[in-house]
Amino acid sequence: MKGILGTIFGLIFIVIVVLVGGAFFIVDESEQVVITKFGSPIGEPINTPGLKTKLPFIHTANYFDRRFLAWDGEPKQVSTRDKRFININTYARWRISDPLKYAQRLFDESKAQTRLGSILEGATQNAIANHDLIELVRSSNREYISQVGSVKDQTEKAIIERGRDALTKEILLLAQERTGDLGIEVLDFQFKRINYVSEVRKEVYERMISERKRIAEEFRSEGAGESARINGQKDRDLKVITSEAYRRSQEIKGKSDAEAADIYAAAYNKDPEFYRFMRTMEIFKETLDKETVLVLSTDGDFLRYLGSIK
Repeated sequence: MKGILGTIFGLIFIVIVVLVGGAFFIVDESEQVVITKFGSPIGEPINTPGLKTKLPFIHTANYFDRRFLAWDGEPKQVSTRDKRFININTYARWRISDPLKYAQRLFDESKAQTRLGSILEGATQNAIANHDLIELVRSSNREYISQVGSVKDQTEKAIIERGRDALTKEILLLAQERTGDLGIEVLDFQFKRINYVSEVRKEVYERMISERKRIAEEFRSEGAGESARINGQKDRDLKVITSEAYRRSQEIKGKSDAEAADIYAAAYNKDPEFYRFMRTMEIFKETLDKETVLVLSTDGDFLRYLGSIK
């Protein structure tokens, strides 16, 4: 009887030890586990989810995230190769690629974030310091298209040798190279924001204003030239129309005078005496008024016509 009770108490003690000592642990799909023995990693990392076992009190299960993690850099002020000071803000995505190496070198995510930040910020500053500002804000040599059409700056045309995309890739490759022995992998790196410092921003705004004024002046000049061309064409067309109308009116007037002369000639041939009388009356009507004193000859036609009236 005592042997049975001893066996039962022994089993109960083993169960209590197993439960209290944490012999079982669960691994989630988003986690990976490294087992440590008195703080030193042992064995291979556990990447498969499910119920796992370990030695109680001796082994410790250390959980690390398997998902993509975010790194968000602090805004920094850096100088480009052409001595332009700019404010930059960057971000990156990374993951724990080797949990065992990560546990040996970093172990804590906050420490990993700090180490990754120093690597990325150093690589970013080196890349920016070795290139001009135009390489950061543009990625190609395509022609700039504004809302009013294509604008070509003849005074300054920078040639983009690499561009921002190439610089971003350069920083990413350098960061991947430097983080390889830390058990982490940098998946992506991008510039969140690039902005001028206040002193440079003022200069840039002034250049933008002067450039827009130059473009506006070009359009005004083109408009004035087009206006002069239209007005000149209008004046030429008006002169052509006026001269054509004058020529046509003279032709009509000449034709009407000829027809009137023919009518007068026909009337004269039909009754010369009446025609002579009518022409004489018309002449005196046009030349005489109330103030005119007329001296007539006794053999004149007018006096003869007046006498014939009596």
